[in-house]
Amino acid sequence: MTTRVIIVDDQAMVRAGFAALLAAQSDIDVVGEAPDGAQGVELSRRTHPDVVLMDVRMPEMDGLEAARRLLEPAPGVTHRPRVLMLTTFDVDDYVYEALRAGASGFLLKDAPPADLIAAVRVVASGDALLAPSVTRRLIADFAKQRPAVRSKPALRLKGLTERETEVLTLVARGQSNGEIAQTLVLAEQTVKTHVSRVLTKLDLRDRAQAVVFAYESGLVAPGE
Repeated sequence: MTTRVIIVDDQAMVRAGFAALLAAQSDIDVVGEAPDGAQGVELSRRTHPDVVLMDVRMPEMDGLEAARRLLEPAPGVTHRPRVLMLTTFDVDDYVYEALRAGASGFLLKDAPPADLIAAVRVVASGDALLAPSVTRRLIADFAKQRPAVRSKPALRLKGLTERETEVLTLVARGQSNGEIAQTLVLAEQTVKTHVSRVLTKLDLRDRAQAVVFAYESGLVAPGE
């Protein structure tokens, strides 16, 4: 199955290099490029890509605002792509906000070519690019700095079963599915099913966004 990709970056040489690299893969089809966030949003809505490679810092509209517009529910918009943020910094102020908006991961612009190709495939498959332990540390750091309003997310937790709440707690603490299975004495496939149901019930896109939700709802707290 071919993964449709668009590249949104204000540097023409970066776009061209990424496009050439990805287009050389038999399972990836580059269907468009855009030089800023506003044009990226318009291009995405016209071409319906599976993955958007989105630069964080751009003129006109930055990648964070563009990601929000692409990923937030909107009347008449039925297609929401997965967004992979491109950054020159491994951690900056955009990371937490982009995860809250629904971005599926981050990739450094100077990463090896093989990492870019792998990242597109990982995100297209529905997984978050960040490892659970990295996600937990990242969100915990930002949660300490930016306390969130917790009332609405806390209400949404009531829709989860006791077991689903346990699984979400362990996801937020950085455990993999295998580790959760050991902790709760369950089959790993059962854990995968619980994680899938949690994402569906809470209308979350992937594991990274589930971690954000768990912190913002008060289910877990930094340092626990």
